[in-house]
Amino acid sequence: MSEENLRNERLKELVRVLPESPGVYQYFNSDGKIIYVGKAKNLKKRVSSYFTKRHDNRKTEILVRKIADIQHVVVETEEDALLLENNLIKKYQPRYNVLLKDDKSYPWICIKNEPFPRVFSTRRVVRDGSLYFGPYTSVGMVRTILDVIKQLYTIRTCGYNLAQENIAKGKFKVCLEYHLGNCKGPCEGFQEEEEYNEMIAQIKNILKGNLNSVTSHLKSVMDEYASSYEFEKAAEIKSKLDILEKYRSKSTIVGASITNLDVFSFDEDEKFGYVNFLKVVDGAIIQSHTIEMRKRLDESKEELLALGIVEIRQKVFSNSREIVVPFSPDTDFDQINFTIPQRGDKKKLLELSQKNARFYKLEKRKQQSLRNPQNKVDRIMETMKTDLRLKEAPVHIECFDNSNIQGNYPVASCVVFRNGKPAKRDYRHFNIKTVEGPNDFASMEEIIFRRYRRLLDEEKELPQLIVIDGGKGQLGSALNALEKLDLRGKISIIGIAKRLEEIFFPGDSVPIYLDKNSETLKIIQHLRDEAHRFGITFHRNKRSAGFIKSELDNIPGVGPKTVEALLKEFKSLEQIKSRSVEEIAGVIGQSKAEKVISYIKSNRSKSVNK
Repeated sequence: MSEENLRNERLKELVRVLPESPGVYQYFNSDGKIIYVGKAKNLKKRVSSYFTKRHDNRKTEILVRKIADIQHVVVETEEDALLLENNLIKKYQPRYNVLLKDDKSYPWICIKNEPFPRVFSTRRVVRDGSLYFGPYTSVGMVRTILDVIKQLYTIRTCGYNLAQENIAKGKFKVCLEYHLGNCKGPCEGFQEEEEYNEMIAQIKNILKGNLNSVTSHLKSVMDEYASSYEFEKAAEIKSKLDILEKYRSKSTIVGASITNLDVFSFDEDEKFGYVNFLKVVDGAIIQSHTIEMRKRLDESKEELLALGIVEIRQKVFSNSREIVVPFSPDTDFDQINFTIPQRGDKKKLLELSQKNARFYKLEKRKQQSLRNPQNKVDRIMETMKTDLRLKEAPVHIECFDNSNIQGNYPVASCVVFRNGKPAKRDYRHFNIKTVEGPNDFASMEEIIFRRYRRLLDEEKELPQLIVIDGGKGQLGSALNALEKLDLRGKISIIGIAKRLEEIFFPGDSVPIYLDKNSETLKIIQHLRDEAHRFGITFHRNKRSAGFIKSELDNIPGVGPKTVEALLKEFKSLEQIKSRSVEEIAGVIGQSKAEKVISYIKSNRSKSVNK
């Protein structure tokens, strides 16, 4: 029996003895390395599916071929399986699993586990019994909260070990913070630990978003001071209440009826899934966080959402019993009620969360584009290839447009785009040579033939796509030219009609309509507009030059070479008219200069008499 058959038989045996219970399964390769971790409501049924189903995803097929061993862990519930799966993925980072981005760089607010605890921001979570609140995606939010706490409470900032025996021995002296009134001097025993811990309890409530309990406590203290005529102390408490109200107003208020709620939303692209989290306490959003998960296999959005919920709730230590979601995750969570709202405040919260997930996705795309602009170009080229049914990506595109007024001064333009952007050095103008009168179809055939006859003769690269500014008629004329050059079918060609942005294909009488927001249509419109602008400019200049020449050609005794010398020096008829005899004589001589000035003066007097 071959080695491959032996492997298959062994795997069948392992699958056969799997229990029909919730649990986690681990796939190992021939080197004994974990390559995939998964969770299942029914281990036997889930693992069997890898070996009995035909997989559409090529990565899954490769994974199955690399499995050399299977191990499993049985747990009580599907939620336990999801938690264990999440921890194993983070520990081993298997090649074929969703890659969870680590959030170590995000700041937390720490209440240190020590006598007279300090409150400070940190990016490092140490499991020493200290309390951590976060993570916060905004450093500005952390500073705001710490500033509010500093205004409300006299918390120490020093790093002394304020154990009672150290204070009793007089090891420390009060610092400047004490003299500024920012600390009550617990280092020298000027503040009781019980009083200090009461402040810490209120700070915990603020960080949890429980502002109502803090304000209630402060109001009762203020009333006590006022009833005992200690009005200065009551005024101090009043100012603290004002600070809390100002802080509360900065939070997004939803509705007082929503007390303790988690909101999760989901967005995705081809390679990543994004899960956003909002924490709502007492009608206010006190926390927002988004994670990014790189897809490895063909994971469903339900799987990714479930994994994101577990990951975020572990990080922020959330224990909310209600979670608002856009759809049900693929895992049953114990003692958690999932809500998919259809209207009201919860629906608005979900929409806000979805907006945050979408903005996070767009921001990541922008960052990726800045780091590697070629990725964006490649994506756009592939999109155009699909939208326009092309054989290859249109890295090199050329667009043609005709321009004439009643058949006079007929010209054409060719603009060139490379990687979706104008390559202005390669733009070309054409004077129509063989066509008499206003015939756009014949003019288009002429310039297409001349353009690609020359590229073939000079052995230069041909474009992957030609865009004709016009409908079926002009597209047919361009095809005739390509036929004569034996290029039909070798270069893709389309026409774009101006009025309805219809895209015409050779041999297809029915146009297609691209989404008005699609990148493909925007690039084609840019091509068309550039060709039109470039052609109109050339036509205007030619028409203007023709008018000037015809005007100067009417001067008796002044020939074409003299006219050309004048235009070369003075550029326009208006400039010539504004010059003195001496200036013009310096270019064409005194005799001809006098004839020019005499003609200009006589024309001027005729126009005045009219």
